[in-house]
Amino acid sequence: MADEFIKGLGIFTAGGLGWVVLAGWYRTSSFESSQQLVEPVSLSDSATLFDSLSVVTMDMLFWFTIIGSLTFWVVIPVFRQAREEIENRTQWVYQLEKF
Repeated sequence: MADEFIKGLGIFTAGGLGWVVLAGWYRTSSFESSQQLVEPVSLSDSATLFDSLSVVTMDMLFWFTIIGSLTFWVVIPVFRQAREEIENRTQWVYQLEKF
């Protein structure tokens, strides 16, 4: 269980850091604004291919952070617990049939 937690934490930390850096560049119009990091993306007319790729990467990092950490913190432990429970039930039924 500890390895899933560390993997989820690593994904959350790395993906979150990447998202914060890119969101700071593309979602902060002014540092006096009260809505930093949550403003709509503002690209100028002279946006380059790298600006567009950065915005796409920012969105991908956001979803990778959310889905990746939830996968390691919730989904994998639930599947392991369910598989363990199914194995225990089949062993229990097998022992009853032998009796």
